Amino acid sequence: MERLPPRLIADKAWDGRTLQRRLQEERGIDLIAPKRKNSRRKQDGRKLRRYKRRWKVERLFAWLKRWRRIATRWERKAENFLGFIHLGCVVLLLRRLYPKVRL
Repeated sequence: MERLPPRLIADKAWDGRTLQRRLQEERGIDLIAPKRKNSRRKQDGRKLRRYKRRWKVERLFAWLKRWRRIATRWERKAENFLGFIHLGCVVLLLRRLYPKVRL
């Protein structure tokens, strides 16, 4: 059985006391999410430092979604789709390392 992650970094939509309590009690997962404007819970600033790095993951997904084959997932088998995800990551990495060469 795979281990569950110790923390879940989410956006404001996940700000809910019942959800946070349920994740902690049933699964042992610490929820890190910024609070909504009308929320009464106190915000722990230390945990939000992890949330601020979340944009890097979101940016990677946006870059990968530029390829139509990845965005719409035409492949029936998960292995083929994962191969295209890997190929997309390699292309992104090569573009980052060699910006003058058109890939």
